[in-house]
Amino acid sequence: MTARQQLPEAGTELRTATAKLETGQSGSECLVKVGGDWRLSEPVPSWTGVLGEKTATSMRVVPEGLGKWDTTLVLFLVHGQAWCAKSKKDFHVEALPKNLQALLRQVAGISEPKPMAKTDVKSTWGLAGDMAKMWASHAMEMVSFIGECTLGFMDAAKKPRQFRWMDCLFEMQQCWATSLPIVSVVSFLVGVILAFQAAIQLRQFGAAIFVADLVGLAVVREMGPMMAAVIVAGGTGAGFAAQLGNMKVGEEIDALETLGVSAVDFLALPRLLAVTLMMPVLAAYANVLGVLGGMFVSATMLDIPAAAYWIETQASVGVLDVTTGLIKSLFFGLAVGLAGCLRGMKCERSAAGVGAATSSAVVTGVMLIILADALFGTIFNVLRI
Repeated sequence: MTARQQLPEAGTELRTATAKLETGQSGSECLVKVGGDWRLSEPVPSWTGVLGEKTATSMRVVPEGLGKWDTTLVLFLVHGQAWCAKSKKDFHVEALPKNLQALLRQVAGISEPKPMAKTDVKSTWGLAGDMAKMWASHAMEMVSFIGECTLGFMDAAKKPRQFRWMDCLFEMQQCWATSLPIVSVVSFLVGVILAFQAAIQLRQFGAAIFVADLVGLAVVREMGPMMAAVIVAGGTGAGFAAQLGNMKVGEEIDALETLGVSAVDFLALPRLLAVTLMMPVLAAYANVLGVLGGMFVSATMLDIPAAAYWIETQASVGVLDVTTGLIKSLFFGLAVGLAGCLRGMKCERSAAGVGAATSSAVVTGVMLIILADALFGTIFNVLRI
């Protein structure tokens, strides 16, 4: 007998080895009797062949001399259940053994995939509302964290001996060591790019010497502090978030709170002070490298001597210009430290949460840097500085 063999008409008996199958119709119900031993070596009959041309509206499977059985009988019943569901017919197996019914329910539940839950598609205004709530929540977290840090610094000013100065010095060293190479390369290249673009335009008017003015002011007031802050946000700020996030996952922060030690005072304040103090140093270093980049382009492309370039830079860039850039860099460092420490301490307790906190610290830090730069630009413009 093959898997799709047509079985005899109703009332006859099928014998394949020791398995028995008999069908009959009583009114609107078709009775399927299974008996004998059902072995895996025998093919599974087709329900189309079993029922033939019967017009019954329900199928009932009953045992009659049923002996040993294996997955062959289960597969036969699963096919019957699926065939009845497709044909919109009732399928009854209440008369079968309890263990066979339980196995049939389990197999049928696995074989029939559950429909996916329908998700409501939010409108554009709904998505905008969710985004606004998220940003409002982040803003409240930032304001609360700034308040905690402010109180911590006030306590440290009253009791400086209790401040963790060694941790602060260590973080300052790490910030300098990790940021110095890439700040050097990026700042020099920024000066080269600015000088190259300015030289193309100014050389047409015979004013190539003013490349020094443009590069000096752009680097000292904007590009030097900005590029140094972005680099520190991607390195040191992300490092703060990863360190504190791992402490949160390892329940070290919870242990500090249990012992009555403020996690903000113990972990955040030394890192925050370190990156704030080191940012003006890195910004001044970035300014020097940016001016040297412009000097390199002027000497090689415009044939302007280095001495003439330096004299023109001194004439155009004053102490006030340098000071405004360093003041901005101080607040840039504060923004980077706040973003890194906040995201690390608010990290979820999982490895994925640490990664998300690290990336969020970089994004938040860069955003705060840009906002602070725009704010200072507006203030300096109003004050005519």
